[in-house]
Amino acid sequence: MSHADRSTGEPDSAAPPVSPPETPSTSDAELGDTVAKLTADDLEPGARKRLLGRLVGQVRARGVGDLFKPRAAVKWVADAVGDVAPYLPVRDLETLRRHHPGLDDDKLAERLVRNASRATASVGAAGGGVAAIEWAATPTLLSAPVLLAAETVTVVSIEIKLIGELHEVYGQSVPGNGVERAIPLVMAWSQQRGVNPMVPGVGIGAVLGTAARKEMRDRLLRRLGRNLTTLGPFLTGAAVASYLNGRATKALGEQVIADLKKRKRKIIEGEQR
Repeated sequence: MSHADRSTGEPDSAAPPVSPPETPSTSDAELGDTVAKLTADDLEPGARKRLLGRLVGQVRARGVGDLFKPRAAVKWVADAVGDVAPYLPVRDLETLRRHHPGLDDDKLAERLVRNASRATASVGAAGGGVAAIEWAATPTLLSAPVLLAAETVTVVSIEIKLIGELHEVYGQSVPGNGVERAIPLVMAWSQQRGVNPMVPGVGIGAVLGTAARKEMRDRLLRRLGRNLTTLGPFLTGAAVASYLNGRATKALGEQVIADLKKRKRKIIEGEQR
């Protein structure tokens, strides 16, 4: 995906058609930084809404194509999730214990799921509030698909971060650097379960170019359909999107916890034999 050159302005039509060097890593880092901040579970509603507004601007700057078409929208969101996933601040167990002292594994996992559910609910509420402004100013409704894409990327990112941290809690850390760790976490989100330790690590482009990409796109299509509630008139969209986001994140967290606990029991039973 090409990115706009912010430093040169509009190209001179009389000049030779020489394209400026692209800097995808810089653009991805900016997008990733905004999304990373949006995944924090202690953000004030006003701060979350401001960050979501910044993300909408960054989405527009990246170039959004025809987001009115479901296939194009899903492809864009899938690419964006792959781009920002390496920047998600998955906390290790030591950090999680420091942030939530005095909790055993199960209580800590429950706290993480609760906080992530509240965060995605807050994103839905913030997105609905922005959409209410769009409904009040009809000409700006053209930006509604951009808002929908930004909200979906944020909610998926919060859930991917949750999956990574639940692995930390149950002693099944996902190894590797940002990119290497992002790959299995994105796949785990697509499958709505824990990371499959038998899947070898390969490049994001390779993973998302296989059957896993179709699985991710199918999951994103359902998620985009749910997030369409954000675009309801006035503040009705905010209330419904908030509820649906929180409920879906809670269900995902519970599924991943059950999967990780089952695997942990198998590991313990294997060691005892």
